[in-house]
Amino acid sequence: MPPKDRAHESGIVLVGRDPQVESLSAVVQDLADGSGAVVEIPGEPGIGKTALLGLLAERASRAGIPVARARAVHGTTQPGQVIRELLDALDVRDSSIGREPEAGVRSVLARWAAPHGGVLVLDNVHLCDEHSARLIAQLVRTPPPGPFVLALAHRPRQSSPVLREALEHGVETGSVLRLAPSCLDSRAISTLLGHGTSPADTTSPHAFSHSTRGHAYTEWHTSPAPLTDDTYARQLHTASGGNPRMLRILVAARWDPDEWPLSPGPDRDGMLREAVPVVTELDAIGADAALSVQVAAVLGDPFLPDDIAAVSELGLRRTLAAFTELVAADLIRPLPSGGRYVFRHPVLGHVALEHASPSLRVNAHQRALELLTTRGASALRRARHAEHLVGAGGTEARQVLLRGAAEAMAKSPAVAARWLRLVLDHLPTGDGPSALRVALVLDCCRALGAVGRPEEARSLVHDLLRHRSELSEDQRLSAYAVCAELERLLGRHQEAEAVIRTALDLVPRPLPVPLPTPTAELITAYGRVQLFRGAYAEARDVVREAAEAVGAAGTTVPYLRALSALGDTQLGLLPEAVDEVTTCARIVDALPDAAAVTMPDVLAMLGCAELFQERFHDAYRHLERGLQATAGATRRFIRINQLVALCHLDQTTGRLESLCRRADEAELLARATGADEAAGLAMVLRATGLLWTRPRRDTDKLLELAGEGLSLALRKRGWRAAVAVGLHAHAQFLGGDPAGCLRTLVEEGGPRLERLMRAWQPSLLALASVAALRCGDIDAARDWARTGEAVAERLGLPLQRQHVRRARAVLHAAEGEHRIAAGLFREAAESFRRSDLPVEHAWTLVAGAPSACAAHGTQQALEWLDTAGKAARACGAQRIREEAARVRILLPAPRAATGTTTVATAQDASTPVTVALLTEREREIAELAAEGRRTKEIAELLFVSTRTVETHLGRVYRKLDIPSRAALPQALGRVAHRPSA
Repeated sequence: MPPKDRAHESGIVLVGRDPQVESLSAVVQDLADGSGAVVEIPGEPGIGKTALLGLLAERASRAGIPVARARAVHGTTQPGQVIRELLDALDVRDSSIGREPEAGVRSVLARWAAPHGGVLVLDNVHLCDEHSARLIAQLVRTPPPGPFVLALAHRPRQSSPVLREALEHGVETGSVLRLAPSCLDSRAISTLLGHGTSPADTTSPHAFSHSTRGHAYTEWHTSPAPLTDDTYARQLHTASGGNPRMLRILVAARWDPDEWPLSPGPDRDGMLREAVPVVTELDAIGADAALSVQVAAVLGDPFLPDDIAAVSELGLRRTLAAFTELVAADLIRPLPSGGRYVFRHPVLGHVALEHASPSLRVNAHQRALELLTTRGASALRRARHAEHLVGAGGTEARQVLLRGAAEAMAKSPAVAARWLRLVLDHLPTGDGPSALRVALVLDCCRALGAVGRPEEARSLVHDLLRHRSELSEDQRLSAYAVCAELERLLGRHQEAEAVIRTALDLVPRPLPVPLPTPTAELITAYGRVQLFRGAYAEARDVVREAAEAVGAAGTTVPYLRALSALGDTQLGLLPEAVDEVTTCARIVDALPDAAAVTMPDVLAMLGCAELFQERFHDAYRHLERGLQATAGATRRFIRINQLVALCHLDQTTGRLESLCRRADEAELLARATGADEAAGLAMVLRATGLLWTRPRRDTDKLLELAGEGLSLALRKRGWRAAVAVGLHAHAQFLGGDPAGCLRTLVEEGGPRLERLMRAWQPSLLALASVAALRCGDIDAARDWARTGEAVAERLGLPLQRQHVRRARAVLHAAEGEHRIAAGLFREAAESFRRSDLPVEHAWTLVAGAPSACAAHGTQQALEWLDTAGKAARACGAQRIREEAARVRILLPAPRAATGTTTVATAQDASTPVTVALLTEREREIAELAAEGRRTKEIAELLFVSTRTVETHLGRVYRKLDIPSRAALPQALGRVAHRPSA
């Protein structure tokens, strides 16, 4: 039976352990065939050694092979404890073993295993006494004869040198099979979290069992992950190091990436229940070592013996002795330099801290805070101690927490919010909100909003605004600004605008110079609200005035400049926007990373403006720099904006694989934070990316995905919805629904698509032109193209001009003017190539190949298609390759060459390929006419006028380059039918 079938039959499959499982299956099979083995399973604590031993034992038992087990225990006083336990399990009473233990044990095992074999499983052999270690080492060197398997698991760091030497020699000589389980990868962790491969799919390398027997890798994920997606799995992989035990402990604690590594999670009891093996290790050490490890947990990694000695009050000599014991127990490990130590794993430190008594924790935190204060340590380091003392520490602890929260706000807003809430809870209450309380509430709201908890923040700020009459004017402005931002994050655009307009009535006009910070914050919030509503024009004047009034040294200058740049770009005011982007980029690029990391929203707005202005390199640079500041789950709303903008860039520049990955993350983040509009846009982006990369047979499913995304985005009707409309229309066109494409554009974008993204309006008008042509309405197609040309000229964006130029080329081709069309296609394709837009470059060449054939011969068209195929292959655009193959089939074969020039008549070169340029209606009328039907008969069959039939036939003649109806059958590849008498 193949290994995977046996695994399925047993009902136990370990995630991420395929190599080891297959090797153990082979060992059992060889044993059944009469061959024995020595199997070593070494590894870190918690890596899954015992699980593999258990799997071997179960497989052997199922095969009818006897299994004996023994387990070494810590601190035994009996020499040969493991061997005695083994003999008791075998019910052996042989006095000769005491006289010759090595030979006696070997003889007993040989008799037990004969004649059908046996499996001896020894666990935790690193804990066995020296006498047992020598006996096991001898068994490794000379195992009992016949079909016998010795399998042992141990931690190499702690094992006896005698045993390690025997095992190493056996591995070198090939007599020992070493199966070292590695750390789980993020894919395996994703499976364990319950959103990877289905548990029923045991053919997957990451499948796992829900066996009721509770194997080490099963049924432990009882707490829902804060964000159940691959991003969370990757973060959890980093925190756990891929160690299964540490992974289970973190999940049981309800691990939150926002607060790691300061906190393992809010569920202390769940963590300790899952950490029983670690607690057992801690309980096995001496008193001084236990105190030292608990104090080390209070101080946090890395720690110095001197600091432990000072805080624990053990003194340096006793502390060093304790460290010797802790290193031997592999609870702590020395760093390569500096005399510092760390826990074997960061999770172990958290378990040790929670296992300590409350009085020890409080006293240790107090002494640690005093020690760090004396040394002038950062507020961030001191605050992690002050939070445990805020109730008893009075004003000093609160002040430390406030300063720590200010330092944590940029990189760890969740931690900042927790500390601010702690201070708020311990502030003395008065008749009304004090200035300190107001400032703390607003800072806490900003932190909660940054970490994706806007509902909680909204409740706080609304409670504060109940007392607005007691607030100063600056406090009211700041409170309104924060409230409006939170309403916007929740997608409540109308409520956000109402809040802002109420506050704007308090602002004097013209604006004071220099502009006070609360006023600048309010106007920034106003501009952002209107920007995301798609109504930035209403805020433009006041934002520009504020940018001038704030002064060059104001802290809000980058925010206002970036907002102004993006807003003007969104409105299509390109000359002003270009200057604003240049100014803003100069300010941001001069910032050191420490400052830039505090303003990822500025980098996001600047990057978006550069994207719309076709400054793709700069857009990537700023968006990815900002993305580093939103790593993990912090600043989720800003990260969503960054990811969505990067998806647009990836699609434009042909990075289609990256596009789909980023769109997945953006959608999951948006759904987790309730940002429906952003989730919908991410879905449409993913669908359009996949339309390029997937074969045509997937079109219907992808159009359904795009439709779902558009419906979700349109719930809020902000600027994201406007972008989603254009993307969805493009997906419909690619999917073969030009009428649906046109309908989406007009119904959602207005008669001239003025409600859509202004910077992309020319390309959308070009799309409408080609869609109208596909629907057989050449007059409408000309109208759309003319409008697109006028808008493109006004905007002055080079690539937008090329989109319109390509649409004009399609029009010329439809009218049979192939030489003009081929020239336009070539110009557009070359411009896209120079701008590193491989998808547009390839698509343009494929679209223009028929005209190139008609104007310059088949060879020219084939060269275009070859170039398009290479570009499409490089970026994974399967749809372009399929379309190129379809067009290639329609081309006539090249004629015999004279010298180096291919000779072909215009008629031969144009006939088959130009048929492909007919619209559906033109082809229908042409085929009926080729069958011999008269104009009136065709008109009656199709419910159109005779004039419409004649008009379409005239276009057909021009496209096919034929003089009259009589040539239609040959041009269409048909046999002429004479009309009946």
